[in-house]
Amino acid sequence: MVDDSEALDAYSSVVVRVAESVLPSVASLRVQTRRGDGAGSASVLTTDGFLLTSAHVVEGADTAQATFSDGTIIGTDVIGRDPLSDLAVLRARGPVPAPVLLGDAAKLRVGQLVVALGNPLGLAGSVTAGIVSALGRSLPTRAGRVVDEVIQTDAALNPGNSGGALADSSGRVVGVNTAVAGIGVGLAVPINDTTRRIIATLMAQGRVRRAWLGIVGAHMPFPPALAAKTGRSSGLHVAQVMPQSPAARSGLRVGDVVLSVAGEPISSATSLQAAMVEDAIGRRLEITVWRNGALVDVIAVPRELTDA
Repeated sequence: MVDDSEALDAYSSVVVRVAESVLPSVASLRVQTRRGDGAGSASVLTTDGFLLTSAHVVEGADTAQATFSDGTIIGTDVIGRDPLSDLAVLRARGPVPAPVLLGDAAKLRVGQLVVALGNPLGLAGSVTAGIVSALGRSLPTRAGRVVDEVIQTDAALNPGNSGGALADSSGRVVGVNTAVAGIGVGLAVPINDTTRRIIATLMAQGRVRRAWLGIVGAHMPFPPALAAKTGRSSGLHVAQVMPQSPAARSGLRVGDVVLSVAGEPISSATSLQAAMVEDAIGRRLEITVWRNGALVDVIAVPRELTDA
């Protein structure tokens, strides 16, 4: 049997190993805008100088100063940002450390060990560790946007952590930390197939044209009786409808369960986000929901998500 001291040593050794491998590639960001100075973190994506951070960290900025743990200071340019995913890409004007290894948040499990690395409150090279508390959360932000499929952890985050790396026990980055929900709340935007495509588009084109509905929801498995009535095993339970959003104008309500959009099955925030592509902007979409024991169709016209 492993005693407490041995278990602690094993836990500590994992965190130390992750910190030693990932921290050199995580920069502290200083950002200046008309509204004042800001701070955050960023991770090196590629050997040719692309960095990944949170969109809200560089909101309103064209440049940022990146400082690495070895003392190297490099100017960066904001290449593009996507408010819906809260991701942004920077390009360094000089050599950068080795890039981080990207993992797949789709493989995460509740209870799994994760390590958050960043620069909270101006304290460079900070590390907190914890477990995955929940998956598939939707996060409404101060700007009225909704970040989907957020990872919730009990690794404490503070202002300045945003844009930093959330790594698994192998040192692979599975999320981008965000502290927009408040001090001490551990949330991260996942690295998965959807966000990888967003990052690649930002690197190549500088922007991602996205359609926006304006709902906050979560995956909802159906009991057998409901599955038989709807012909679906699960749906997206609507927990919040953003005011003045296309969803609000369509008549979607809190408590609705979205089953399909334009005939395509919807069962999670990720599947809804995948349907909100450029072609959906300004197009009438039929949305089928389960409401008060009946199937109801509504028509929504998504609008383009902008920084405004």
